Order: sequence, then structure tokens, then C-alpha cells
Amino acid sequence: MKVIEIKTEFIKLDQFLKFSNVIGSGGIAKLIIKDGLVRVNDEVCLQRGKKIRNNDLVEISFYDDNGNIDKIIKLKVKQI
Repeated sequence: MKVIEIKTEFIKLDQFLKFSNVIGSGGIAKLIIKDGLVRVNDEVCLQRGKKIRNNDLVEISFYDDNGNIDKIIKLKVKQI
């Protein structure tokens, strides 16, 4: 699990995905959120504007061409 430090009280989910360097662009972040590939605190999150706060756990699922889970990236938020 990778810890991502933020300096603000919260960060929006789509911005967080870009900030953590997991996703290269806001457009891709929007698509993977819309497709239900992102979980926040063990719940699928479809809101790209969801406020991500200290101690939240964000998981991003990546699938291979056959529809099988290829990898899951877990990010823990730490406010500094």
C-alpha cells in the first residue's frame, strides 16, 4: 500500500488519482470512476468529486484484456 500525503483537509477523487500519479489525465480518471473501478473505504465510488480525506483508503482495479483483474493499487491518504 502506498501512502499519499496531502496538505489540505480534502482533495476530490479525480484530482487525487492524478496527484498520486496512478492516472495520467483527468479524462482517464473520469472514465475509471464512472466504470466503477475505484473504491473508497471498501465501497465502489462513482462520484468523481467525492472528497478524499485523511486516513481514507482508495483502491483502483485494473483489468486485463480477458476481463480478469490484473492488479489492484491501494492508496492510503495522510494529511500533513
